[in-house]
Amino acid sequence: MGRMGVTLAIIGAAATCAIAAHLVAKRVRQRANWSRALAIYHDFRDGCATPLHRLRQVVDAMVVEMHAGLALEGGSKLKMLLSYVDNLPTGEENGLFYALDLGGTNFRVLRVQLAGTEGRILQQEYEEVSIPQALMVGSNEELFDFIVAELASFITREGEGFHPLLGRQRELGFTFSFPVKQTSIDSGNLLKWTKGFAIKETEYARIEPQEVQRSFKCCTSTSWNRRALLCHVVGKDVVEELQAAMGRHKLDMRVTALVNDTVGTLAGGRYWNEDVMVAVILGTGSNACYVERADAIPKWRGVLPKSGSTVINMEWGSFWSSHLPRTPVDDTLDADSLNPGDQGFEKLISGMYLGDIVRRILLKMAEEAALFGNTVPSNLFIPFILRTPDVSAMHADESADLKEVTRVLRVVFKTQASLRVRKIVVDVCDTVAGRAARLVAAGVVGILKKIGRDTVGNIDMARLKNNLAGKGRKTVVAMDGGLYEHYPKFRTYLNDTAVELLGKEAAEQVAVELSKDGSGIGAALLAASHSQYSSD
Repeated sequence: MGRMGVTLAIIGAAATCAIAAHLVAKRVRQRANWSRALAIYHDFRDGCATPLHRLRQVVDAMVVEMHAGLALEGGSKLKMLLSYVDNLPTGEENGLFYALDLGGTNFRVLRVQLAGTEGRILQQEYEEVSIPQALMVGSNEELFDFIVAELASFITREGEGFHPLLGRQRELGFTFSFPVKQTSIDSGNLLKWTKGFAIKETEYARIEPQEVQRSFKCCTSTSWNRRALLCHVVGKDVVEELQAAMGRHKLDMRVTALVNDTVGTLAGGRYWNEDVMVAVILGTGSNACYVERADAIPKWRGVLPKSGSTVINMEWGSFWSSHLPRTPVDDTLDADSLNPGDQGFEKLISGMYLGDIVRRILLKMAEEAALFGNTVPSNLFIPFILRTPDVSAMHADESADLKEVTRVLRVVFKTQASLRVRKIVVDVCDTVAGRAARLVAAGVVGILKKIGRDTVGNIDMARLKNNLAGKGRKTVVAMDGGLYEHYPKFRTYLNDTAVELLGKEAAEQVAVELSKDGSGIGAALLAASHSQYSSD
């Protein structure tokens, strides 16, 4: 071999060694990255852990906070609001009743024709109306005038089978899913607009007039007057505002019940089943309410209701306890939210947040462990781009190559991943959803424990106190919301955890049932059970 040949051989050997070294180094990096990714996931999984002993601590903490909230206004993170609903539907209601369900960018109007215990609901109709964006930041008069105009139009289309009783004013139940300080069954003062309704204007209403003037010193008098109007409804009785709009439209109708969607769900469930004692909303947000003995509410002022009980709106999204499992990922989500330090329980369990918790842990693994390769997919940085329905779809994927996970990663994050990465994505979904479902179950068992429905002995005593026939009767929890209805594994985890906490024998006396779209019909039924003519 000549000198040239030797040189080429040396160069070839060096190149081979370099390639081999590069491949070895790449493999070492990949292994190191994968080990780091697993470590990040395992730390997160351990932080989300909900062993039975911890859930029992959450149950007890829920009970303590419920007692504190019932004892004193502001005594607990749980608001434990009096709903003044002391006559739940029984099935004996008769007549034509309306409901207005306002809780977001759409509202629903509906009517039901009731025919007592024999006919129950003879007929029902509803329409959904989209609220123009301009009205969401306009004056309260404009908003309520628009709503009443649609309601009046709906009334004019009463078809065959809908018959208002002769000589009676039409009555309406008003589901109003914004923060309200309720003062009676048919009145309540708005605390603040949320969900995109004039949010900035409610903030201005909380500062001094001279500060407001300084803030808008560059505004014209017209724009200033408009902003003043926007503030006007905050602190006012929303039923009075609605009735005033009815007056302006010459609509002869009376609001006989003001409720939030959770209370409406309980009423809707109770109409068909007198054993419904608790209602839980599990959707974009979450809340719970339940039937409480009036004499167990120290903060109650005035005469106790004849029924001896009332519905308590817990506003349980604000529940917090040191026993709740919270991770650094949850801390950053809270810090980045519009309401840091508030709604802590809701941020662990509700549909609005589950997808973003998954996104955040995947982003951490992508940044620190190159989960999706050397470049982090840009869409991983977009808050709330991953929705909870996407999480449910990936979580449910049982195909050998996880095709649905591949699709979601491609569509949402514009990226691809190896099978082992897709598997860890499913594990993250399982961890996030499992924690949420188990915490909801603990919250429900906390309510059952507060009202004495958590053990076989207590359930029997509660039946006796309420004159319920013993055998075959159950305590029913009515569930509504897309998270419970459309996320099968979440639902399974919730139900299984309730059995773990209650024990098999006591769990057989409790039923968790779907009460779909109960809030609107529940409002109409509460209008009937609290009718001004109910003593006729």
